[in-house]
Amino acid sequence: MRVRRRVPVLPTLIVAFAVATMLALGLWQLLDRRPAKLAYLAQLERNPALPPVAFPRADDGRLLFRRSRLDCRPPVAIRRAGAGAAGYRLIATCADGALVQLGTTRDFRTDVAWGGGGVAGYVGRAPEGQSLIGALLRPARPRPMLVADPAAAGLGPNAAPDPDTVPNNHLAYAGQWFFFAATAAIVYALALRRRNA
Repeated sequence: MRVRRRVPVLPTLIVAFAVATMLALGLWQLLDRRPAKLAYLAQLERNPALPPVAFPRADDGRLLFRRSRLDCRPPVAIRRAGAGAAGYRLIATCADGALVQLGTTRDFRTDVAWGGGGVAGYVGRAPEGQSLIGALLRPARPRPMLVADPAAAGLGPNAAPDPDTVPNNHLAYAGQWFFFAATAAIVYALALRRRNA
């Protein structure tokens, strides 16, 4: 007489729910998040050619790379931040808290005598300066920063607006969710097979 192998109901339901959730997350990244990010990147490509805007006091991602201008009132504090291959960027904090990236330098000791005033450039984002753990536990809201163009006297030019610097990982995220779903289904099928062997 042949013994019928039973499939455990509760574990099967749990795995099925997990796989369905992962598939849904993958489809969300692929069909919703990715097209929205592609449309946003296309907007960023157009922004440098659009008319200038008033400098935003709160972050508005739609204005990233738009030409802008502000009056940086003294007293001005200047700090340095990493700028990758360009070395360091000098960032001024105006009396009202507005931030201006004055330019870049390869020499950490470079100082610039800049006391504020009218400055033109494009809307960027200030470096966050958070540790990885701090960013995970309490992520800081992005702050707008005017990237001076041209750079302040004595400093190297700031990088031109580049939409490629904005992450677009949604296709990879979708692939990860589909991979996790397939892995969970295969591992559970192998576990059932071994249990019933």
